[in-house]
Amino acid sequence: MNSMVEQPPVIPQSCVLFATADWDEPYWTNKQHCAQSLAELGTRVLYVESVGLRSPKAGSAKDWGRLSNRLRKGLLSLLLGARERSPGIFVLSPLLIPAGHRHPATRALNRWLLRAAIARSTWQRDFSRPLIWTYHPFMLDVIDGMETGPVLYHCVDDLAAVPGVDAATFRAAEARLLQHANVVFATAPALAEHCKKHNPNSHFLPNVVDAEHFGKALEPGPVPADLAHIPEPRLCYHGVLSDFKIDFQLLLDAARLKPEWSWVLIGEEREGQSSSRLAELAKLPNVHFLGYKPYSVLPDYLRGMRVGLLPSLINDYTRGMFPMKYFEYIAAGLPVVSTPLDFTRTHNAGLESGATPENFVAAIHRQLGSGRFSMFQVSELVGSNTWQGRTIKMLSDLGYAE
Repeated sequence: MNSMVEQPPVIPQSCVLFATADWDEPYWTNKQHCAQSLAELGTRVLYVESVGLRSPKAGSAKDWGRLSNRLRKGLLSLLLGARERSPGIFVLSPLLIPAGHRHPATRALNRWLLRAAIARSTWQRDFSRPLIWTYHPFMLDVIDGMETGPVLYHCVDDLAAVPGVDAATFRAAEARLLQHANVVFATAPALAEHCKKHNPNSHFLPNVVDAEHFGKALEPGPVPADLAHIPEPRLCYHGVLSDFKIDFQLLLDAARLKPEWSWVLIGEEREGQSSSRLAELAKLPNVHFLGYKPYSVLPDYLRGMRVGLLPSLINDYTRGMFPMKYFEYIAAGLPVVSTPLDFTRTHNAGLESGATPENFVAAIHRQLGSGRFSMFQVSELVGSNTWQGRTIKMLSDLGYAE
């Protein structure tokens, strides 16, 4: 009799990852980073791009542009299959009806189209019982009947609270996914509590950071020319300038309270948005909009900043949010000032918070006084909160060996 105990595989041989963001989105989030980490561990990943959670707006040129781009990419995927966009990562751009999950007929058509595309791609790449890693629930019908490994739901946002998403349909589908998933990881305590109502194997696991990349801001070097001429002290926000995520009124009032500080915003407005408060901010001489900057150069800009800002609105969407920018700022050596989101109750290292313009300004003043973090302090503050470390933790909880 063989007394050898069969050991679990070190990593999954393959993974189908259902994302809510396209691979080439300018602002990388959990989806792309986790796919990259899995591939670096040796897992072959089929990255299935966004299925379109919200209906396009008839009057939005950006929405129509995205539809046109998706149609082009969808036809390419239909003709050529999933393409290897990074070592070990094969990107599938599904040719689907946007927000087709809302109606039975379009849902059935989308299910057939997506199942056929995934079956072809997994057969071509010889995927065997792939791990299912998903960021949304509209994939359950697609994997029904597939020979798969375990199902992992990575809940990183309260997507039902996003404007334009059919909340009732999403909640019903998510409840089914939570009952089906082997394990659930949520990036905020409120999201974890919500998930535990349907799946007791739900865990709070906060967002992390590419410490090596953002740590480049700690190295000596010049700052970009469009930043160098802006007077110090410079306070920074980077990311999408979204009117349902950012408290522009708070920023406007705070910038007026402190005209001697330079408020620097790196990013573009959310598609389909035209905020009057953002327009007012642009009129202030101490507020500087630098536009979108590629991920690769963000450390160069953060090198020239003194404080990282998280001026988030407090609403149903942001309440369950753990901003990735928190650890990105920390890794770049920046003390952080945030509005009092739920995550600030459990993560307050290097962080001050304020709810009113006066309190927000007072928190910034304290952080300016403490100065930027040293490399040693950054190492202590970031700790094991890296993409690779967290991916291994998640796989370990699924039964894969380290």
